[in-house]
Amino acid sequence: MPIVQKLYDTCKASLSPEGPISEEALEKVRIILAELKPSNVGLEQEAQLMEIFCRSPGSVIPLHNHPGMTVLSKLLITCKVICWVYSGFDDPSQARPAKLMKDCLMSAPCNTTVLHPSKGGNIHCFKALTPSALFDILSPPYSSEDGRHCSYFRKSTRKDLPGVEHDQLSGVKPSEITWSEEI
Repeated sequence: MPIVQKLYDTCKASLSPEGPISEEALEKVRIILAELKPSNVGLEQEAQLMEIFCRSPGSVIPLHNHPGMTVLSKLLITCKVICWVYSGFDDPSQARPAKLMKDCLMSAPCNTTVLHPSKGGNIHCFKALTPSALFDILSPPYSSEDGRHCSYFRKSTRKDLPGVEHDQLSGVKPSEITWSEEI
C-alpha cells in the first residue's frame, strides 16, 4: 500500500473531529509520518518549488497558531523553525507573553514533531533557507465555528506590561519572555 494511503487510513482510524482518540493512536500516525519522503508526495528534485507543500528560498510562513489542535509535522526538506509557547493570557486585544521554545535549522530527514494544543511550541513560524517542504496533519482541523481559526502574531515593541503578576507567567522567568501581539 502506498505510504500516503496508509497514512490517510491510519489518520481516519486514529483522529476524530475532537482530536486524537488516544496517545497510542497518535503514535501510530507519527510512526507512519516518520517514513514519509519527498518522493512519496511527488516532490522530486525538479518539483521542489511547488506551493502545495513547498516554499521557495527566503519565503516565510509567519508566526501563527493552531488553537485547540494537535499538529503532526514532517519536514521533508530543510527550513528554519521558530516555536513559541504562550503562558496564560487569552485576551487577543493585548500583547501576550511568549517563551521561545525552539529556534533552529531543521534538515530532512528528521523526526516528526508533535505540537500539542497547550504545550511545547503551540505557535510557530518557518523560514525557507533553501527550497523547503513541510507536511502537516491537524487534529481536529481548523474550524471557525468551533473556535479553531488561525491567528497571526508579531513581536510587540513593549518590553513589559503593567499589571502582569509573576504567577501569571506559569513559572516562566520574566527574562525569558517576549511580548507578542495578534495581528
